[in-house]
Amino acid sequence: MADNFLEKHYEEYEARKAAYLRKKRHLPKTALRTPERPDDEAL
Repeated sequence: MADNFLEKHYEEYEARKAAYLRKKRHLPKTALRTPERPDDEAL
């Protein structure tokens, strides 16, 4: 296309993707883990 429509949208997509990956990288890893359960729950 003459007005670079696809190029502009691809650049916007790349910017959104980069922002998402930066945010994802800074999430705490401990929040993703499940707490360990004891072997015997009666204790």
